[in-house]
Amino acid sequence: MESGLALSCPRDDLRWFLQSPISSTVFCGRIPRRSQSFLSLKVQNELQARSSTVLLASSARTEVSNTSTFPRVSELADINWDNIGFSLVPTDFMYIAKSSEDGIFSKGEMQYFGPIQLSPSAGVLNYGQGIFEGLKAYRKADGSILLFRPEENAMRMRSGAERMCMPSPTVEHFVDAVKQTVLANKRWVPPPGKGALYIRPLLMGSGSVLGLAPAPEYTFLIFVSPVGNYFKEGLAPINLLVDDKVHRATPGGTGCVKTIVNYAPVLQAQSRAKAKGYSDVLYLDAVHNKYLEEVSSCNVFAVKDKVISTPAMNGTILPGITRKSIIEVSRSLGFQVEERLVPIEELLDADEVFCTGTAVVVSPVGSITYHGRRVEYGNNGVGIVSQQLYSALTTLQMGLADDNLGWTITVN
Repeated sequence: MESGLALSCPRDDLRWFLQSPISSTVFCGRIPRRSQSFLSLKVQNELQARSSTVLLASSARTEVSNTSTFPRVSELADINWDNIGFSLVPTDFMYIAKSSEDGIFSKGEMQYFGPIQLSPSAGVLNYGQGIFEGLKAYRKADGSILLFRPEENAMRMRSGAERMCMPSPTVEHFVDAVKQTVLANKRWVPPPGKGALYIRPLLMGSGSVLGLAPAPEYTFLIFVSPVGNYFKEGLAPINLLVDDKVHRATPGGTGCVKTIVNYAPVLQAQSRAKAKGYSDVLYLDAVHNKYLEEVSSCNVFAVKDKVISTPAMNGTILPGITRKSIIEVSRSLGFQVEERLVPIEELLDADEVFCTGTAVVVSPVGSITYHGRRVEYGNNGVGIVSQQLYSALTTLQMGLADDNLGWTITVN
């Protein structure tokens, strides 16, 4: 079949193409950039035709495909799995779907991971009309892959999209698209115990606008990257600086939405803290400047005796899915969990402090510094409660314990 294609490329690149996995399977690898430029339009069209299982089949509302039809890739990517941190590793494919003013997403498809085209007047670039999600996929010892509560991310995206005046994919579309993207990049899911595949769904106003108004077109995009620990300390305790001069969110704002506009404003405070040797910043409320809110990218908990306290959802706290899961797990283990206003003084008197989030999972806090006063927890070690909750949650996420809660989904 390949011999009938019109190719305009050097002999070495032609030989590479004919011998590559692409010529015998449907896009199991990625064409090197040096070879992409040599492939003629006819070759690209042929590849497109042969990848019909990659393109998502249409339905009444959304065009998604049955994940069972996607080509299986058993090989692992050739990288040092013992040395991956929390930084971007370019993978093979990304998922893209569009929605016009009718609010219905269609024509979802897999594309090579890489730059996307946006008008300079796109709503997301001019007015910050964008939100994102974060979740992970884990590889089990038998090679199967698990997702952790993806429907929760889908529902949070829909809630955030409503606040940002954007249409959003249905829960079913979101979850199926996540599955598609994971399977397309299966070789990038780390081996058991070596990390996870971080999944980043994006929803953005890609249509052109000039005056302040919702964009006329929206793009739903998912890309992935293998990751290790978010903090370089791993499960070792992190050190937080309380910043009472900068506030992450204000009442009536978008603190409870995972919108892109919530994150850039904290970068300055976070950079200052890291320059001083701290892991991150803990923010206080903008009204009284005394109650805990959250860390730059994760929720915070305080432990005193058998009581675990965390700031209540009041419109300025992001409803973290790991936060929600830890609360449920804690209660199942017999802890009393309180969601309420937590003053900074109470945090400084706690037995343990830990943070939760998709990226950090459960991260124990070794010290809090507030107005020059440094308070350490657990002799700068991992607290008993933090360790217990970390183990309980991660064994579920990784498929090492029976999932009696129905929180995990096998994608293959």
